[in-house]
Amino acid sequence: MRARPLLLLLMFPVLVHAEDIVLQCGKLFDARQGRMLGAHTLHLREGRIARITPGIEAAEGAIDLGTHACLPGLIDLHVHLSLQSSPESYSEGFRLNPEDFAIRSVGYAKRTLDAGFTTVRDLGGTISLALRDAIEQGRIPGPRILAAGKAIATTGGHADPLNGVNRDLLHAFGYPGPEEGVISGPLEARRAVRQRYKEGSDLIKITATGGVLSFARSADNPQFMADELEAIVQTARDYGFRVAAHAHGAEGMKRAVLAGVDSIEHGTYMTDEVMQLMKERGTWYVPTLLAGAFVTEKSRQPGYYPEIVRPKAARVGPRIRETVARAHRAGVRIAFGTDAGVFPHGENAKEFALLVEAGLTPVEALQTATRNAAMVLGMEEEIGAIAVGMRADLVAVPGDPTADIRLMERVDFVMKDGRRQR
Repeated sequence: MRARPLLLLLMFPVLVHAEDIVLQCGKLFDARQGRMLGAHTLHLREGRIARITPGIEAAEGAIDLGTHACLPGLIDLHVHLSLQSSPESYSEGFRLNPEDFAIRSVGYAKRTLDAGFTTVRDLGGTISLALRDAIEQGRIPGPRILAAGKAIATTGGHADPLNGVNRDLLHAFGYPGPEEGVISGPLEARRAVRQRYKEGSDLIKITATGGVLSFARSADNPQFMADELEAIVQTARDYGFRVAAHAHGAEGMKRAVLAGVDSIEHGTYMTDEVMQLMKERGTWYVPTLLAGAFVTEKSRQPGYYPEIVRPKAARVGPRIRETVARAHRAGVRIAFGTDAGVFPHGENAKEFALLVEAGLTPVEALQTATRNAAMVLGMEEEIGAIAVGMRADLVAVPGDPTADIRLMERVDFVMKDGRRQR
C-alpha cells in the first residue's frame, strides 16, 4: 500500500532553511482570486513570503495555525491615530498639548495592530508623521502608516482648525493659512500641497465638503471651487502624491472626481451621476460605515456632541449604508476604511459585518481590506495578498470568515514583516 503524502511528511519532516519561519494554516485566503483555499504551509524568510505549499508540512518549530484561516495583513484606509472621540474631545484641543495627543497615539497604534491591521492610511494630523517614523524605526509597535499630515481645507471649512473659536482667540492664534492646511484660491492650494511635501506627508487629504463633526452647520456643502481642486490634484501629481477626498455632499464629490482625486471618503449623498463618473475615472470609494453607525448612536446621547453637531450626526450616519448598497450594485470600486478615532481604536474589524449587511459578500468584504486597499495605496505588489515575494504581513482567525464574517473581530495572530506581533 502506498503511504499517503501527509503520513510521509510526518515521518520525514521537510527540510527548511534555518532562518525560515514556517506557518501551518488550516485555510488560506486568496485575496487576488477571491476564494478560501484549504490547508497550506507558508515559509517566510527575511520578512517576505519565500514559499507556499499546499497541505500541512511537518517542520520543527512551525507555528501551528491548523484550526485557523490565514489572511493577508488587513489594511484600513481611513484612520486618525492622534485622536479618539469622547464628550471631552471639543475642549481637549484647548486644554491639552501636542505631547498629550502623541502619547495617546502610541496606545491607539498598538490597538490597531493587535486588531490585525498591519497597514493604515492616517488621514489627518501632524502627529501621525512622527508616529509613522517611530514605528518604522522599531521604537514602538504599530501598523505601517501612510500619513497625510494636516488635511487641506478651505477657510471656515471642515478641517479648518479654528472653526467655532471667538474673535479674540482668532486674533491671538492668527488666521490659519496654507501652512496650516487652510486655503482660499488656487495659488494657496498649490502652496498647501507643497507644504505637505516639505513636512514629509505620504499623500494628500482634502475636505471637499462639510463634515459631520466639525463645528459648523453644514455636513455636505461643497467647500472647494473647481480651480482649487484642480490645482491641488495637479500639484499633488507633480510630487507623486495620491489624493483622498473627504466628501458627504454630491456636488463636492462631483467636483473632486472631475478634478481627479483617487478616492472618495464617506460618500454619504452620492448620486447615480457621481457613481457613473467614479466608474469612468476609476475613483475608489471608502465608505466608513462604522463611523456612520457610531455617530448615529451618539447623536441620541445628550452632551456627547455639541448641539450644532448632533443633527448632522443623526442625518448622515443612516444614509451611508444605503449609499454603499447602491454603489456596490452600480459597480463602484469599494475599499476598506473606518474613520477609526471617530469610534474607539481597535474596533476597526466591525466594518466587515456592516459591509456584508450593505450587500457585499463576505469574500468581497475581505477583498476590500486586502487586495482593493493595497491597490488604492499603489502597494499591490507588496501587501494585500499572500503570494511569494510579498511582505509577510499575515493575520489568522479561528475559523472561516467567508462563512462567518464576524470572525474578523477575533483576530488572534498578527505578523508584520515576518515578525509576530500578537
